[in-house]
Amino acid sequence: MTDNTTIIDMQDTGKRAKQAARHLAKVSTADKNAALNAIADALLDSAPQILEANRADLQDGRANGLSEALLDRLDLQKRLDGIADDVRRVATLPDPVGDTFDQRTLDNGLRVHRRRTPLGVIGVIYEARPNVTIDVAALALKTGNAVILRGGKETLRSNIALVDVLRRTLRDCGLPADAVQIIASTDRRYVGEMLKLHDYIDMIIPRGGNALHNLCRENSTIPVITGGIGICHLFVDATADIASAVEIIYNAKTQRPSVCNALDTVLVHEAVASAFLPRMADRLSANSVELRAETRALAVLDGQPNVKPAVDGDFDQEWLSLILGVKVVDDLDEALAHIQAHSTEHSDGILTRTPEHATRFLDEIDSAAVYVNASTRFTDGAALGLGAEVAVSTQKLHARGPMALEALTTYKWIIEGDGQIRA
Repeated sequence: MTDNTTIIDMQDTGKRAKQAARHLAKVSTADKNAALNAIADALLDSAPQILEANRADLQDGRANGLSEALLDRLDLQKRLDGIADDVRRVATLPDPVGDTFDQRTLDNGLRVHRRRTPLGVIGVIYEARPNVTIDVAALALKTGNAVILRGGKETLRSNIALVDVLRRTLRDCGLPADAVQIIASTDRRYVGEMLKLHDYIDMIIPRGGNALHNLCRENSTIPVITGGIGICHLFVDATADIASAVEIIYNAKTQRPSVCNALDTVLVHEAVASAFLPRMADRLSANSVELRAETRALAVLDGQPNVKPAVDGDFDQEWLSLILGVKVVDDLDEALAHIQAHSTEHSDGILTRTPEHATRFLDEIDSAAVYVNASTRFTDGAALGLGAEVAVSTQKLHARGPMALEALTTYKWIIEGDGQIRA
């Protein structure tokens, strides 16, 4: 395990990644898929070493007071099989590299089209989720990109063990091991140096909290794709199916509360608040969900367990735990206004049987994923049929929502002629 006394030459790291990316850009889809399947096998073969490293990270995390939400994100003990399955799933997906589109012939006879190409080198800075190491590496390999990874200090052992497996397998498959590199140090200065490697890194993806995103936006000389912070809302309209809405909210809040697409705030139309809120609270009490209720919701929920009055800032929280904000609103207008004021434009939805209200919600809420009558938990690359994802982008340039294979490509213009010159 590398500590802060180890010196890492970030320029050399960048150069090796660039060279590896140039090699990968020439690799066939069949060879990339073979390597992905080999990686899946190697993860399972190396499970004892990986899980031992992960247990050490978990032990340190508990000793250092990590929250249950962070410990859940860190834990690989029952997830390695699923991670390997995700890698195999990426191998089955169509390879976007080389796809051509917008083909046409101009009046002067030039034949023009665009062709998808890898981005090159992707830098990913992330916290507490070692599964991201494999997700990113798999998607990058499939699209012919190299990656430089910098995980959080709480996952260092797990990430080093995972990257060792990745690099060894790439070498065994005749591919450059430097296609996957990790900054195996907890020294924060390497994050700063990484953000300046514009000669080698083509895109930076931070996966973490606001502080990390702001650090990257303010200090990077490389384009930054931000996202993954979700203050997610569901609005229960006056015409919602009450029984269905209760189950949707239960799933969105409790299925995995520590992730960015878990539900944070429920808005309830005043016309159904008295009928809906006690049923919702009763359902959520089975998982000891704590409700942070504003004044009108608090009055309806009087006497229910695990209910506290909302305080300033509660509706601007990504809870990442079994806490849920609750607010009663007058109508759709107030629900839209609340979401527009407090959402991080990640995942927001309406539960309604009024098509006109659904249409208006879809038109006016400009989030990366907008739902009608479904749980927000589907904002995920695998759940949406994309295999895996490197991040959920809440930006509007280049990529938005779960960033999977196509989002890791760019394109070049191909112009073919027969001696044409411009007048």
